[in-house]
Amino acid sequence: MADVFTEILKLREKGIPAALATIIGTKGSTPGREAMRLLVREDGTFVGTVGGGCLEAEVFEAAKEVMRDEKTRTLSFRLNEFDTPENGLLCGGEVTVFVEPLTVPSLHIFGGGHISRVLAQVAAIAGFRVEVYEDREAFVSEERFPSASALHCGDFREQAQNLFLGPLSYVVVVTRGHKGDGEVLLGLSQAQGKARYVGMIGSRTKKRVLFRKLEEEGVPVEWLARVHSPVGLDIGAMSHEEICISILAEMIAERRGKLGAERVLPSLSREHGRS
Repeated sequence: MADVFTEILKLREKGIPAALATIIGTKGSTPGREAMRLLVREDGTFVGTVGGGCLEAEVFEAAKEVMRDEKTRTLSFRLNEFDTPENGLLCGGEVTVFVEPLTVPSLHIFGGGHISRVLAQVAAIAGFRVEVYEDREAFVSEERFPSASALHCGDFREQAQNLFLGPLSYVVVVTRGHKGDGEVLLGLSQAQGKARYVGMIGSRTKKRVLFRKLEEEGVPVEWLARVHSPVGLDIGAMSHEEICISILAEMIAERRGKLGAERVLPSLSREHGRS
């Protein structure tokens, strides 16, 4: 089992989704024993076992579902010819397996201003692995972002374009100006994969003007339609801290499947916020 736990650490450091299945109870004769574990990675590969055979095949399928919805499952199996006649299980025992998600969402913050500092802190507390991107070295120091897992400095568009995005990727664009925001969005639209969430701070007017420009540069309208802007849930936020809480709340709602098409846009008092 040491290999399973070693692999869990590696996957969590890289932010790669996985699910862990553990036998938590047995009764009678069974192919597996308590505490046996099966770790299933996002790409379908796995480490460990819960006994093999058709039981393990069902656990494997459940693990893939757990990775998708991030909800735990408890599976019970009776290994006899009556409950599983198609599989020919004749052990006669019972097995209970607990399957849990091992997912660490990543938040990529573009911009190192005041809002970014607070957002990085509260997002880390909420369980996000935070990375910050800037084009000014002085704004991506460890002193400024002590809760960030990684800090990057370089051209905004290139940094965004080189990201590998997936279902656990969240991106918030809050650079020091509209030009930087546009460069980030342009790069994101050309990055490998697709983020679960992309949010950009700014007013509705800014959004219309910037999105029109990006469309002219070839960014698909369908991609732009997925960008949350103005960013954050409408909680009447005014201070940097309150705005960050509204952004985090929107990301959590997206993660938990509670963010519907009826999303209310933030109030005008927040639309003109800057980093």
